[in-house]
Amino acid sequence: MQDPLRQAANHRKGLLITAFGGLLLTIDIPLIRLAQGEVWSVLAVRSALTFCAAIIAWSVIRVILKRNIAFIPGKTGLLVVALYATAAVTFMLAVFNTTTANLVFILAFNPMFSALLAWWLVGEKPKPQTFAAMIAMVLGVLLIVSDGIKAGNLSGDLLAFASSFILAGAITVSRKARTDLGFAPLFAAIVPSIVGMVMLGSPSNLVLQEPVWLVLNGAVIIPIAFWCLATGPKYISGPEVAMFYLLETILAPVWIWMIFAEAPTVTGLIGGAIIITALVSHSLWQLSMHRRAVRTLAPRHPV
Repeated sequence: MQDPLRQAANHRKGLLITAFGGLLLTIDIPLIRLAQGEVWSVLAVRSALTFCAAIIAWSVIRVILKRNIAFIPGKTGLLVVALYATAAVTFMLAVFNTTTANLVFILAFNPMFSALLAWWLVGEKPKPQTFAAMIAMVLGVLLIVSDGIKAGNLSGDLLAFASSFILAGAITVSRKARTDLGFAPLFAAIVPSIVGMVMLGSPSNLVLQEPVWLVLNGAVIIPIAFWCLATGPKYISGPEVAMFYLLETILAPVWIWMIFAEAPTVTGLIGGAIIITALVSHSLWQLSMHRRAVRTLAPRHPV
């Protein structure tokens, strides 16, 4: 068994790495907006940069670190790549067709979709507490969508909903496969990049008024954020990792409000508050259950 001091050090390391990744992810949408580009241009360039960064990282790991990591591991890898690629397209379309607050609030439904899909595909039946959180979150999403209908953002809200569901599918398939699929979301970026270029018709049709922000996002922020969030589970529990994903839901609307003065509607805030409260409560409950299980399994001195 790992000695307690090393275990505590690894836990602190995991918390720092995952927190850093979660914080980086919160500036993804603001950087997309700062690039001031057309949707297909942003999709093509951002995805291409992420794919190139993934290839470089993968090559370094194989050539310099001598670790044999499959590019796309088998049919499961292809399915996961397809799901992440589709989610990337729906996400980008949602960014340009609804408010940031609505987008991140609806994307926060991902853990609940994952729980339902895990029940269906993996046989992991959700706890009653999870069902209760789902009911509360459905109420929050319904409020946001009803507000989107009034504001003309319904298509964007539905795209965000689709993105959340598809991402949950990718996570569930990865979990069922139990193989190394850490590079899948980064390698998958080549597909939306091609889709973006096809929709543009020609590189000369690219529209990016401030491309430096997109280069920073696609080549640096996204690869590092996803690497950190994928590395976290080596050192800390799943519920703890999930908590850091909530940072985007909470902070992205704040950055957008500070930079672009885009304030959420009252109804959207109420729906978002319901979703965040349900998610945080559920994550804290999961974390409590995990720690209780660890204490139960921990060796005790005889008395």
